[in-house]
Amino acid sequence: MKITEVQSTTKEQRIATHSHIKGLGLREDGTAEPQAAGFVGQEMAREVSAAGIVVDLIRNKKMAGRAVLLAGAPGTGKTAIALAIAQELGSKVPFCPMVGSEVYSSEVKKTEVLMENFRRAIGLRIKEIKEVYEGEVTELSPEETENPLGGYAKTIAHVVIGLKSTKGTKQLKLDPVIYEQMQKEKVQIGDVIYIEANSGAVKRVGRSDAFATEFDLEAEEYVPVPKGEVHKKKEIVQDVTLHDLDVANARPQGGSDIISALGAMAKPKKTEITDKLRKEINKVVNRYIEQGQAELVPGVLFVDEVHMLDIECFTYLNRALESSLSPIVIFATNRGMCTIRGTDDVVAPHGIPLDLLDRLLIIRTIPYSQEEIETVINIRAKTENHQLARPALELLAEVGVKTTLRYAIQLLTPASILARINGRQSVEAEDVEECEGLFFDAKKSAKMLQENQSLFIA
Repeated sequence: MKITEVQSTTKEQRIATHSHIKGLGLREDGTAEPQAAGFVGQEMAREVSAAGIVVDLIRNKKMAGRAVLLAGAPGTGKTAIALAIAQELGSKVPFCPMVGSEVYSSEVKKTEVLMENFRRAIGLRIKEIKEVYEGEVTELSPEETENPLGGYAKTIAHVVIGLKSTKGTKQLKLDPVIYEQMQKEKVQIGDVIYIEANSGAVKRVGRSDAFATEFDLEAEEYVPVPKGEVHKKKEIVQDVTLHDLDVANARPQGGSDIISALGAMAKPKKTEITDKLRKEINKVVNRYIEQGQAELVPGVLFVDEVHMLDIECFTYLNRALESSLSPIVIFATNRGMCTIRGTDDVVAPHGIPLDLLDRLLIIRTIPYSQEEIETVINIRAKTENHQLARPALELLAEVGVKTTLRYAIQLLTPASILARINGRQSVEAEDVEECEGLFFDAKKSAKMLQENQSLFIA
């Protein structure tokens, strides 16, 4: 019998624009490495004075309800810095990215979309102590009885189960409903299971390592016999967001009759969560926090293209940022002085009203130099599995300076395909030149439109 290992294809399939970003790339003293964690340049924006300080403030929970603005020209790494902050914080801290234009919907109010994303970015870590029975199954005998409805079939009255741990054994008499769960989990003698005392939920952990054999490869997962007593109290930690709690409480638990079912079908897919409901949930959450049963984890809400929001959204943000349950908000924009959306003639820096700008810490990102563009292209080529010859890399860096970094990175894959067509493994300078002849960048396209204006429909 031949066993062959299946090669994973996930890495090749899932390469996004910022796949190479793994963190902010800071040293222990908070200064930025010129190139680290997939990040190149932008030392000022990454250092302690900026994004590094933001991460520390978030970790120490001292920045809830504050906001940061990443301002810079297109292609200077604003989104990359926000994603790097998310990587530094880890998976336990909620990170909710959105684009300014997402708020415009025909179904839901703009302010509702903003509040929904605000609530998604606030986590709640609930600590619950549950009574459980945990051990290795030594006995499993269902007790049958006559069917009360008559007939020859028998029903299960109860099930007797024996559980063994390192400190002793216990025999339990369980409800037939729990036996049905055990059958679904395919529990048999020799398995390690735990049963929740309150809900009766059964979880099969694995097979006891006492039954482990000498084979190298086995389908079963072997686990040790649980320590301590069979009946014990266990602390279970759950991570939820406030939006999860809103949705769970907003969904109507209608009856099982036909009218309720039809009513549920007729309702629109997206329903607004009322302010009253949110206030009630906030009360419950605050009570949990005061009792020490839960801990608030303020996450990060990242709003890209913030200039796309209008004056109504900005006035709502002023209020939302000052509420007691508020996340850290990171805005990003590439606009200079421009008109605030929703007004006719109010011009403001970055298209943001001055009263909101007053509440922001502004981080500036600067354009990349030719050496930095070369390093970024080299990292992207490795991430996308392209082999680049030195002259091709230098030429792409020159193209990046003349046009944009994004355009230079876009040329990588077509140049690689041309190289393969020409029978080469690595991309040479002539492949890049051929690509430049095939595709236009934004500046070339604008120039061509100006020269041939009469040929196009105005």
